[in-house]
Amino acid sequence: MSSQDKKNLCLIGALVVLALGSLAISISFGSIPLSEKIVLNVFRHHSNSINQEIILYLRLPRSLNAFITGGLLALAGTLLQTLLRNPLADPYILGVSGGSAVASLLAILLGITSIGLSSITFAGGLLAMLIIFSLNYRASHWNSSHLLLTGVMFAAGCGAAITLILTLSPDNILRSMMFWLIGEIYTGPVSKLGVVVLVISLIVCLGLARPLNLLSFGELKARSLGVNTKQLTIFLFVLTALLTATAVSIAGPIGFIGLITPHILRLLGCYKHQFLLIGCVLLGGSLLCLADTLARTLVAPVQLPVGAITALIGVPIFLVLLKTQANYVRH
Repeated sequence: MSSQDKKNLCLIGALVVLALGSLAISISFGSIPLSEKIVLNVFRHHSNSINQEIILYLRLPRSLNAFITGGLLALAGTLLQTLLRNPLADPYILGVSGGSAVASLLAILLGITSIGLSSITFAGGLLAMLIIFSLNYRASHWNSSHLLLTGVMFAAGCGAAITLILTLSPDNILRSMMFWLIGEIYTGPVSKLGVVVLVISLIVCLGLARPLNLLSFGELKARSLGVNTKQLTIFLFVLTALLTATAVSIAGPIGFIGLITPHILRLLGCYKHQFLLIGCVLLGGSLLCLADTLARTLVAPVQLPVGAITALIGVPIFLVLLKTQANYVRH
């Protein structure tokens, strides 16, 4: 094992600690702060106390949903940046979230909530994936640039549709629509779909770590070393669309997590996908979990949309990353 691999293993260990710490912070803090002793007592001794209700049925499921959503977005962002070889690629660039958003707003307009809303949102993302795929698939050729342009144009069309829906919607549901569009982790049961998609996707991608490493150097080099780049790019597109649709169905379109997480890890020297993929899930989940904690506590008892928090934090972080990378290249 090389020295760089050992450093990457140490980084993964640190991210595991960060993930556990972010979950602990998320469970402990809220409109009613709970001490570490109270939290530990709830997990050790089950009782019918109000603290148990707060921790086990409100904060823990919400914290896990935030972690799962962050992991889904970070994994999708990492795969898309490898697929498109574009450092600005994020999970929403291909228009899948636009399809989910249109479907979700129409469902809210019809009065559909809870599980029905999540299902329709997920279905809308998958429908968008099928449309974009059909517009790009050719038996003899698969062009990543064409895929990117199609996704951007589809997203623009969905944006126009969203504007029309908001304009025509009654005032009494407009606020809930706006909150959903900004991104919000809702209190509810842990998303079983999110857990299944995240775990299976991570395992599958780890099995493709070597082809992904080669693809990151370009399709021509990967093809010359025996990688079926057409099959791999189609698979990555479908997988990132599935990851994005799942994340949006849980929490709406939350920005910047999928964009900045891979950059942070690469800046820390983590380039190999066998480490990068695991690191992105852990770091992305931790970042969104901490952002959701801030959203719940900054002006408690009022809860801010977590998408606004990730944007406010993500913009300066991304600008710092750009400056750091520019200085690194210059020297």
